[in-house]
Amino acid sequence: MRDGRVLLGKRGKTTGAGTWAFPGGHLELYEAPEQASCREALEETGLIVHNPRLATYTNDIYKKEGKHYVTLHFVCKYESGEAKVMEPEKCEEWRWFSWEDLPKPIFPSLSQLKRQKFNPTDFI
Repeated sequence: MRDGRVLLGKRGKTTGAGTWAFPGGHLELYEAPEQASCREALEETGLIVHNPRLATYTNDIYKKEGKHYVTLHFVCKYESGEAKVMEPEKCEEWRWFSWEDLPKPIFPSLSQLKRQKFNPTDFI
């Protein structure tokens, strides 16, 4: 979160190509999910974030790719830096959006959050 907005990236040649999604990824061995949320934000966007708070989860099935994930969603506070594409093969661009005015199309787990009436501003 930064100034009441969320950061979304337009996904590149990966699951959900062309959709907008939060930064994220997989846990490293022995890594706490809270640590992973800050690490992934830095690796993917160059931003330093802090105060990760577990907000909710989604149960995500990607039939086309044959994948099934349980996605933990954290809300983190922006600390410093400017969002930039750090992994161009995975993300085309990063932009800040208000939660009420998200771009389309959105990544399936983000769509589930909207259906759950999730609001990230409730966690800041």
